[in-house]
Amino acid sequence: MFDWLPTDAIHLFFVLFLSFLIGLEREEHKTNNEPYAFGGVRTYPLIGLIGYSIAVLNSGEVLPQALGFAVVAAFLLLAYWHRLSSTGAPGITSEMSGLATYLVGALIYHEMFWLATALTVSSIILLELKTQLENLAKRIQATDILTFAKFLLLSAVILPLLPNTPLTPFKINPFTSWLVVVAVSALSYGSYVLQRVTKNQSSVLMSALVGGAYSSTVTTVVLARRSQQEEQTHLYSGAILIASGAMYLRLAVLLALFNRDLMSRLALPFIVLGGLAILVGWLWSRRGYAGAATMKPLEPKNPLEISAALLFAFLFVGMLVATHLAIEYLGAVGIYSLATVMGVTDVDPFILGMTQSAASSTPLSVAASAIIVATSSNNLVKGIYAFTLAPRKTGLESLCFLLGLAAGGLLLLL
Repeated sequence: MFDWLPTDAIHLFFVLFLSFLIGLEREEHKTNNEPYAFGGVRTYPLIGLIGYSIAVLNSGEVLPQALGFAVVAAFLLLAYWHRLSSTGAPGITSEMSGLATYLVGALIYHEMFWLATALTVSSIILLELKTQLENLAKRIQATDILTFAKFLLLSAVILPLLPNTPLTPFKINPFTSWLVVVAVSALSYGSYVLQRVTKNQSSVLMSALVGGAYSSTVTTVVLARRSQQEEQTHLYSGAILIASGAMYLRLAVLLALFNRDLMSRLALPFIVLGGLAILVGWLWSRRGYAGAATMKPLEPKNPLEISAALLFAFLFVGMLVATHLAIEYLGAVGIYSLATVMGVTDVDPFILGMTQSAASSTPLSVAASAIIVATSSNNLVKGIYAFTLAPRKTGLESLCFLLGLAAGGLLLLL
């Protein structure tokens, strides 16, 4: 049918249709017995038509359209002043939606149909979800906004400024190194947010799963200490195993992000190991379950603190240098020794260092084996932590589980 109609008729149809939708949403205020509400199903289509007509009369020139925008804004300002003087109720949402309707008419003239539709839909959603959005704003704390701003600082401000070229004899790429920091911070921040969201109904198993995605070592220590306060051996030993299973899933995601060759070798085994550990841990935790045990959620350090990001960047660059020196002077044995030592603390800097050096100085098979050794070493150390900090039976079960998980990882070397 549009093929038979002139272009202006099609444009008018879209202007009336989209502006009518905005007016229809605003009409609800008149049915809610408000003393004064600006506009409705007639006013907003008229504003849209004014925006389109001014663009037509001036062949799309920017200045006349801007002057028309200013005139419409002046009328809307008078309407807002009248509402304040008559009712005293603040709120300029309806007037702002009127300005958006004017822009819809101008966009239709320039045949920016997608943008005009997106502007209309976005306006309607923002207007309709007033209560939900205001409740969300009340739940968000100032620290949460600051935390997200720090993430934007790390990713959208600092990252584009860094040179994307290898520097120094160790071929360290500043852009790639900081990109690794951003990726790890993003994953940790996702876990951090989940812990904040579920803090009021956090069970032991949920804390283990979410905390394991953040740091399985820290989670193991917290669960082991917590198990001294409750006589639920199977629950806590199973939860500790779940935390280590979540570590494998986290590492599979990081490998997929930074080295596809290593991912093709290790992602599937890591997903299988992680999924199996989580399943066995959950089944084991149900044995002799004594009720809906809950625990205070983990309170890890904000992963988007600038000091934490700089520390991780320093450790990552240090691992790149150490890996380069180890492969040059000690060969594969040096890499495996370094992997074993790094398993005692945080394996992320070493494993992500392997994703970068595997493309240059370290053979792919050696890098894959070193990652397996590091994860198995980390599981062994966590088993020792659990055995030391938890009650004897819980610690022994946790140690056996983590030794089995470490052995399962080493079987991949075959």
